Amino acid sequence: MQCRLLRGLAGALLTLLCTGLLSLRYHSSLSPDGAREAAALGPPSPLSPELQLRDVFITVKTTRAFHRSRLELLLDTWVSRTREQTFVFTDSPDEGLQERLGSHLVVTNCSAEHSHPALSCKMAAEFDTFLASGLRWFCHVDDDNYVNPRALLKLLKTFPQTRDVYLGRPSLNRPIRASEPRPHNRTRLVQFWFATGGAGFCINRKLALKMAPWASGSRFVETAALIRLPDDCTVGYIVECKLGGHLQPSPLFHSHLETLQLLGAAQLPEQVTLSYGVFEGKLNVIKLEGPFSPEEDPSRFRSLHCLLYPDTPWCPQLVAR
Repeated sequence: MQCRLLRGLAGALLTLLCTGLLSLRYHSSLSPDGAREAAALGPPSPLSPELQLRDVFITVKTTRAFHRSRLELLLDTWVSRTREQTFVFTDSPDEGLQERLGSHLVVTNCSAEHSHPALSCKMAAEFDTFLASGLRWFCHVDDDNYVNPRALLKLLKTFPQTRDVYLGRPSLNRPIRASEPRPHNRTRLVQFWFATGGAGFCINRKLALKMAPWASGSRFVETAALIRLPDDCTVGYIVECKLGGHLQPSPLFHSHLETLQLLGAAQLPEQVTLSYGVFEGKLNVIKLEGPFSPEEDPSRFRSLHCLLYPDTPWCPQLVAR
């Protein structure tokens, strides 16, 4: 009995040591303000029976080309309601964004290219910063996503802390296949489900710690290169092929690669993420009447935000109740 207890304590200490080393290695590349912010996040919040929004670490992946056209819209809308939980990962410094976000703007050493290595580099930075934060959930979204924090928290609360959870929306109606290199110049064909990063996905800390041998530091980029697939596919590969876990599909996450107009206005408050963009040559956005015109609000994110938060100062008074 005592031996088992000692082994358990040793394992726990080793996990804490590894997490601390990951934090030191990554945050040494951050600005002093960024390092202080990570330290300020400190240890995990006490494990209470009910999850709080402050327990969720939300990351937004972007690039300099979209700082003005996409990020400012997010900062004006949903990020204004999740300011303390949200960190933006980009490839280039930006004084304007720095003023608005402070140390919540993380400038990585990653390339600005829209390539597998560049995207995987940013995902690795997101993953390591989450591990260092000590928080209970890691939720990744892209810079064309709207996150509904109420719906997100409601969904995450449905999962017990004892489970490994990988949650999101598959972009395919079948598992993806990859060739996995094996010793002696052999390969093995593997297949797995993955949650598309374009709709966002969430992973709890219990699972993230198990992913670390393939996902922390430079290992994430190496793993992605090994199977020659993008970063979101690599997350699914690690969870399903390396750890034997499974994607928990959710219809509440949405990307612009689906027909967003099929969502009725009454359904919108229930969705965790929404998106906008060009799909099959046409602008693909949610269908929502007012309060802003499509010319004033082509993404419909401002109108959506006023639907969810009518007390927002810039929302028309007509919407306020």
